[in-house]
Amino acid sequence: MFLDCPKNMILIAFYKYRMSKEQISVFDMFKIGIGPSSSHTLGPWRAAQQFTKVLQDKAVLDMVESVKILLYGSLAKTGTGHGTDIAVLLGLSGDDPVTFDVNQVTPKVEHIKSVHELRLAGTHLIPFSYQEDLLFLYSESLPYHPNAVTFQAFLKDGKALSETYYSIGGGFVVQENETSNTSTEVDLPFPVDTAQDLLHWCRKTGLKISELVLENEYAWREEKETRDGVLNIYKTIYECIYRGCHTAGTLPGGLNVERRAAKLNHRLLKGRTYQDYESWIDAIKAGGENFQYILDWVSCFALAVNEENASFGRVVTAPTNGASGVIPAVLQYYITFHHGGSDDKIIQFILTASEIGSIFKKGATISAAMGGCQAEIGVSSAMAAGALTECLGGSQRQVLMAAEIAMEHHLGLTCDPIGGLVQIPCIERNTMGAIKAITAAQLALQSNPDKAKVSLDAVVKTMWETALDMNVKYKETADGGLAVQIPLSLPEC
Repeated sequence: MFLDCPKNMILIAFYKYRMSKEQISVFDMFKIGIGPSSSHTLGPWRAAQQFTKVLQDKAVLDMVESVKILLYGSLAKTGTGHGTDIAVLLGLSGDDPVTFDVNQVTPKVEHIKSVHELRLAGTHLIPFSYQEDLLFLYSESLPYHPNAVTFQAFLKDGKALSETYYSIGGGFVVQENETSNTSTEVDLPFPVDTAQDLLHWCRKTGLKISELVLENEYAWREEKETRDGVLNIYKTIYECIYRGCHTAGTLPGGLNVERRAAKLNHRLLKGRTYQDYESWIDAIKAGGENFQYILDWVSCFALAVNEENASFGRVVTAPTNGASGVIPAVLQYYITFHHGGSDDKIIQFILTASEIGSIFKKGATISAAMGGCQAEIGVSSAMAAGALTECLGGSQRQVLMAAEIAMEHHLGLTCDPIGGLVQIPCIERNTMGAIKAITAAQLALQSNPDKAKVSLDAVVKTMWETALDMNVKYKETADGGLAVQIPLSLPEC
């Protein structure tokens, strides 16, 4: 079993995937979806959708009499807290995480449970028992990755069809025996697998990192489509921040965690209210540039996003849901306190962040189930630090230096969610990741990269080796760390 195999076997199992030269678009790194987890919610949701497509492609959807869902490893151990059960049911039902009404998540799932029926792909009604057909295999894991789910369909003619999928972090899904999980393969003008590759192309062309990314994106689509898509990502981000800053109450899941962003927003604005995002941001800008004031707002922005995420709200994986507050908080900080609100600057920020994230995904992992929280908060902080550095006028080498600094000080960070929920310590960790990113950017901007002793590639390699050495109980299982120290964990965790 994966959880018990030695480090070199884990490396071998994952090596085949990592060596398949990935081509990662900005829209692979940033995806619109529903919380609370990209690996445990968005990924399994997409896997369920893929399975229904397999049934349709094989022309057997209408022959299905019943289905079973088998959740392995981390998906089983923290699946309830992360909404994996909810995700697979909605995915099998033909709903899409980008467009599905977040207010209907709980009602629809409760309806499936109560009537014991599921409408497969939105068209074919079959009997379904939540207790008997959705199995959490807490003690079993598959070799390729800790986040595994198997879908089984039993047909009227007595035959059965089974497919296994791995949710490898950030909403990326790999079907068993297949390696392609990103954008359609194209001929990229500037292929990048490492930070050294990126620096090589920047030196050769004189392009900024964001400009180089945009050139590569042309291989997939026209510039207008890319720009419009990135701005739609940003629209989802700011709507999430605004919604989170104006929604009070208690987070779902049983820990009774109080939402703090709305109270902090109310306190910082001295009780004043504003009817839209633009007037709200103008009011924040008018509050001054005191260090503590700015610090509070960065924390507020991050809290807002992750409280929305924990409430099954619509968020952007950046590069994961558990770390979805870091980049939005730093981007909003840049927009609000550095006058970076133009479309060009927002696109520059997101494109730069995406390239940094892709380097970590290719060279290590963005899955907490594989690498602990360093793979989520650490990577998002590095992405934000690099993006902020470029937008503030830093050179390409300073961008890479900022990303390295941010990750260097997240190395070894464990993933130990209390109760298997993306709440404690996850929400506060996003505030820490955002603040570290800003600090890393400032350090890089005030430093000479020639004097740097640690390269970004070195820290990526170190992060991956640390992930391999890390005890599995600190990899999104809720079997160690804070998760077993606080007497509020869910029984199955």
